[in-house]
Amino acid sequence: MGKLGGSSLNDATRQYAVEGTPPSTRWEAAWSIRHTHHPATIHFARPGRTIPISLTGRACALQCAHCNGVYLRHMRTVNELPDAMQRASSFLVSGGCDAQGRVPVLSHLDKLARVQETHRLNWHVGMIDEDTIRRLAPHADVVSFDVVGSRDTTRRIYGLDLSLDDYMATLDALARHVRVVPHITIGLDAGEIIGERDAVRALAQRQIKRLVFIVLIPTAGTELAGCQPPSPEQVADFFLWTRSALPRCELYLGCMRPRGDYRRRLDAFAVRAGLNGIVNPSPTARDLAIELGLEPIWSDECCALS
Repeated sequence: MGKLGGSSLNDATRQYAVEGTPPSTRWEAAWSIRHTHHPATIHFARPGRTIPISLTGRACALQCAHCNGVYLRHMRTVNELPDAMQRASSFLVSGGCDAQGRVPVLSHLDKLARVQETHRLNWHVGMIDEDTIRRLAPHADVVSFDVVGSRDTTRRIYGLDLSLDDYMATLDALARHVRVVPHITIGLDAGEIIGERDAVRALAQRQIKRLVFIVLIPTAGTELAGCQPPSPEQVADFFLWTRSALPRCELYLGCMRPRGDYRRRLDAFAVRAGLNGIVNPSPTARDLAIELGLEPIWSDECCALS
């Protein structure tokens, strides 16, 4: 691990510092927490061996403001599983939601159970009930579960009347039966960071082992297409706060985040803020991790499966 407060960490801080970046003492505190509670390794993933499958094709009842079904268009269908199995070692099983925010995970469960004999499955389930969880659990290697900390955000973006307590009740039900990895979308509310800290506080009470962050991507064909994501500096500030709030938790930066210079800057911030893993890391982040004394560990599957 790079020496705390040494030239390597300070040089990296100066290299990427811009107006609004949190002060160096906060970077040092985050680095110290990482050094105390985590090994001197960093997990990098290029998840080419995990193929996303939509259980509903392009159909989604919610048509959320940030997605509008756009991301379903790039997923394989259940009918394409035989061909996809030749190219994958695992699948992200997802799909559109019904009017209550539930993915119909039981619709092809028999077929997916056979797939699991040779491939690992990461399920995205939405607001699932416990009876359905019991049926799904034997066929899930892990469940990825989105958590939203603001009821107003859930209403505006998803069109659902769900509180943070509702999300936590579902998370708790999942945790009773299957390994679950919470996800938080930073800036989900049209680029504003509103309920994300509340979500982290609720997760801290549950001593979760891993948390994945993704960042709003303003996407053509959606209501939020004209929005701006939170700045890399704002996201970095949230990373630093979360590293302190969840010192023992593995923090990952997932695949969904803006590209280009935004990603280059954000990925560097993620390394310096003490995150444990990055999906599709920028070259800058890869070089910086080595400079700071971290040993890269590479994976070709979804970060929730590692």
